[in-house]
Amino acid sequence: MELKEKQKKILDVAVELFKEKGYMGSSVRDLATKLNIKAASLYAHIRSKEEILEWICFGIAQEFFDELQKVKSTDIAPKDKLNLFLDSHLSVVLQNRDVTHIYSNEWRHLEERLPEFVELRKNYQEEVEQLISEIFKAESWELKSPAFTTRFILHTLNNSYFWFKRNTESTSEITDEIRAKLLYGLLGNQKL
Repeated sequence: MELKEKQKKILDVAVELFKEKGYMGSSVRDLATKLNIKAASLYAHIRSKEEILEWICFGIAQEFFDELQKVKSTDIAPKDKLNLFLDSHLSVVLQNRDVTHIYSNEWRHLEERLPEFVELRKNYQEEVEQLISEIFKAESWELKSPAFTTRFILHTLNNSYFWFKRNTESTSEITDEIRAKLLYGLLGNQKL
């Protein structure tokens, strides 16, 4: 999905608005006011408010998929692949905090493309579950519930932006802390 320059500006302002008021609490009129244009003028650039939510949800989902494919295509040790996945997914989250917040909390308000989006999320979770299962098997780690473990990891990563201040200079410190908590929490005292 390639957005035109004006659509990118609308998207940026909509992200701010949806973060501040929520998707349902925001109107096209609110968005137009923030853009300093008439509401009717917005419709020259967008179909609807829902289209903007689609841009947000499908756009960030594509970033997650792109990073996952890079991880899956690397030829590195399984343990390193797990670390790379955690780093990559968390990097997308932390570089797109507001977008991730909207993606995580507002996707249910998609109407027209909701079934497609639900299927996309399901496919991503299944691919991550497969990756995690392969890594655990290769490392001879016990994995009692691949689906639960995957949901736990993704939920933790997707909601990590809540825990850290925006002015944190280095995401590597955040990434290291989350990685340690996830892995040691999942693996106990095993050395990585």
